[in-house]
Amino acid sequence: MSQYALRIPDSLASYAKELAREDNVSLNQFIVLALAEKVSALKTDAFFRERAARANPEKAIDILDSVRKLSPIPGDEL
Repeated sequence: MSQYALRIPDSLASYAKELAREDNVSLNQFIVLALAEKVSALKTDAFFRERAARANPEKAIDILDSVRKLSPIPGDEL
């Protein structure tokens, strides 16, 4: 496991400590979780951007046009 010294502004550190305490975790756990969430969000964004770049809108429309037209289930109407 790596160690990294952080310089955190006092106001942010105080708020993070308060939230960690409310969540019953250590400040270290809170920061690790926050970092993991940010990394996950960025990787997810990159994944969908890459997938979108390979998309073929015309093919997608053809597939959707081939689906039978059915009335929505009650409660699913627009």
